[in-house]
Amino acid sequence: MASNKKALLVLEDGTFYEGSSFGAETATYGEIVFITSMTGYQEMLTDPSFAGQIVVPTYPLIGNYGINSTDIESSKIQVRGFVVREHCPTPSHWKNQMSLDSYLKNNDIPGITGIDTRSLTRHIRSLGVMMGIMSTDLTVAESLRELKSLPTYDATDFVKEVSTTSKYKWENTVVEPSKFNVVIIDMGLRYNIARIMARLGCSLTILPCTATASEVMALNPDGVVLSPGPGDPALLRYSIDMVTAILGKVPVMGICLGHQLIGRALGADTFKLKFGHRGGNHPVRDLATGRVHITTQNHGYAIAPETLKGGLEVSHINLNDGTVEGLRHNQMPVLSIQYHAEGSPGPQDNLYLFERFIQMMEQRKSI
Repeated sequence: MASNKKALLVLEDGTFYEGSSFGAETATYGEIVFITSMTGYQEMLTDPSFAGQIVVPTYPLIGNYGINSTDIESSKIQVRGFVVREHCPTPSHWKNQMSLDSYLKNNDIPGITGIDTRSLTRHIRSLGVMMGIMSTDLTVAESLRELKSLPTYDATDFVKEVSTTSKYKWENTVVEPSKFNVVIIDMGLRYNIARIMARLGCSLTILPCTATASEVMALNPDGVVLSPGPGDPALLRYSIDMVTAILGKVPVMGICLGHQLIGRALGADTFKLKFGHRGGNHPVRDLATGRVHITTQNHGYAIAPETLKGGLEVSHINLNDGTVEGLRHNQMPVLSIQYHAEGSPGPQDNLYLFERFIQMMEQRKSI
């Protein structure tokens, strides 16, 4: 449960918030971001796209249904810190195996409770995301001095921190025999992507983010999935080169960061959003059908539509701010989305996009 020990969250602009420590009593720093999903804090904590960030849920009560061994999206907690309005120390749920406080302690991740997260969210919305530092023993002045000496979020390649370091097979206990041989490039793979692809009849091989085009094509894939992941796509020259080399040779699906890499591989630019899109309630229009879908999102960068070239066209748009949410190619078998069709947490209205990718692979195999 939360201790009575004071904890501080200090932002780079000098704004600070005081609360109580829970989880690990250790200092941390990162980019401060908020997420609007009302449930799914365990999936948030284990989402690799949050690497390098201190996460602030806007929903006020966190921890009330505890932690279990199944609602995870990677092998460990990925966030650097967790800031909540009210931490629940006594969870109640039939799947509960431990408290949120114990989960954070076991993973050496600090949390702060008692923060006015509405005020913090409004601050970020007004001024944009910024770096921050959490501690139980530093003053505000000491925190600011420490923060100035630390690297910024935009200058760090977090993908190499969260990616697998070696090739492995995803265990498929759902469909036998598998219909498609699919390679997933792990830039920060969320497990639910692999779960869904396996359920749709795919045999999955997971490769590190540094895999070359020759290593990918040596596996003779029916399709390649470029996973989500953290950070600025402009830093990932090694992945962009790989994507450039495989496009047109095999059907490719890009999700979130993977979508941005497809854009950059074909000459488009990306830019940083003021405070990003993070939550399970973002409306997106599929331009091919006109239908609006509610989507799960977690990204801080987007494709600049005026820079699209090389046959790329916008396929989906965000109805909140008009940003690009999907791309298609007028000749090559390419499907990319800026949001998370796999949900987890959030709506799974967009599983049809995985089915579209399956159809692309079927069409290519029939040629």
